Amino acid sequence: MALARRAWPDALAALIVAAAVFAFFGHAFLNYDSFYALVWGDDLAHGRTPQYDAPVAPTPHPLATFLGLLLAPLGAAASETVFLIVVLIAIGALVVGIFRLGQTIYSTPVGVLASLIVVTRVPLLNFGIRGYVDLPTIALVVWAAVLEARRPRRGAAVMVLLVLAGLLRPEIWLFAAVYWLWCFPARDWSGRLRLAALAAAAPALWLLSDWVVTGDPLWSLNGTTDLAAELGRRTGLSAVPEVMPRRLGEIVRLEYLVAAVIGLAAGLAATRLRRGTLLALTVAALNGVAFIVFGIAGLSLLGRYLFLASTMIALFAAVAALGWTALPRKTRFRRRWALGGAVLIVGFLALTPWQADRLLDLRSDIADRDRVAADLHELADQPAVKRAAAACSPLYVPNHRPVPDLALWTDTRPKDIVALPVNPAPDGLYVGPATAESERLSVLDPRDPKPLGSRVPAPGDGPPNWERELGRNGSWVAFSAGCGG
Repeated sequence: MALARRAWPDALAALIVAAAVFAFFGHAFLNYDSFYALVWGDDLAHGRTPQYDAPVAPTPHPLATFLGLLLAPLGAAASETVFLIVVLIAIGALVVGIFRLGQTIYSTPVGVLASLIVVTRVPLLNFGIRGYVDLPTIALVVWAAVLEARRPRRGAAVMVLLVLAGLLRPEIWLFAAVYWLWCFPARDWSGRLRLAALAAAAPALWLLSDWVVTGDPLWSLNGTTDLAAELGRRTGLSAVPEVMPRRLGEIVRLEYLVAAVIGLAAGLAATRLRRGTLLALTVAALNGVAFIVFGIAGLSLLGRYLFLASTMIALFAAVAALGWTALPRKTRFRRRWALGGAVLIVGFLALTPWQADRLLDLRSDIADRDRVAADLHELADQPAVKRAAAACSPLYVPNHRPVPDLALWTDTRPKDIVALPVNPAPDGLYVGPATAESERLSVLDPRDPKPLGSRVPAPGDGPPNWERELGRNGSWVAFSAGCGG
């Protein structure tokens, strides 16, 4: 009860932020990876083995798949909606969490500014409004940092949050290991072993789930490495020095990177602020180390893998502007810091219209992509298409992006959905884009492989000699050949 009384204001604030984000965009939809989590969860609910080995399938995230299992009884549409709500709330939790972290280790003004910077970052919102599990991951880690800042070497409560995050993103295993080492001196051997067992839970459960489903406990690592190579993504340790600064700049922008360097230096220089600054720096540094490990392991070097470090950079930028408010009034350089911070605030405000334009562009893009996703769902629900999906095999699509969506909505196994091109002998069901715009907005990756090697039909057309049109709307068309519809 005491915990509930302390937590409800933050929970309410997270809901309000989530509602505000959704109100601004007016649209939200699930990305490819999260749709697969629902498909695999539905498989488990119906006693089927999830097809982790489907072509171009993403890395399975055990906690996301478990959520898909819990949601499966609700049906496809409701489970998709609830999954989106969970991720939207995670956006709110992240924003409130960075506010609380800034407030705890610095001051309320720092927390407010840090949360404003975070909630206006285009990449964070872009991936959040599309239901990526990266947002719940960083929200859990930020709240773990809040609990640690409030009571150093807290132990189990912090580790539980890291375990949950570690079931969504494997790099969080590093955070759990380092936190165990940090807590080591404050506990006896019994306490150390209990905390170690807790820290090991995420990797153990992840390896176990891979082994049970595929027979290979390292399936996620091997599959992700192979997929990165198949899609031609930037990988390798040699690429890290070039890719990491660029990705950070794309997320938080150059002006905040510069301010963050100033804020970090000031936070370390001020004795009163040093402990909290070191905590936030450790979070950012561990994220950076994990990114380097990804490079060594041959994994994709994607910008979203640096969201956690970017959140700490936003905090340090806020420290640069308002960190002086955490110092006593008679501190020697408080006045000079305040003057420098005022200059930064003016700079931030001057760039606000440009950032607002970027957010409006994102809102327009999200609306367009959501319309295409909704049209795909509408087409899949058309009676003729539903009958054909049950009677025809295989189901062809222009690329791998619609595979998990159609798998969930038509109750088709992902490996029975083939990314074009179509076999020379007409047989099956084809679902493709109706317009050039919907084709552009429904691509998984520009390098998405097309294993059968023949030409993709033009938007609005079916494969050659497939004359039976089953359905059409503003974004998608469906054709069948050689089977009943």
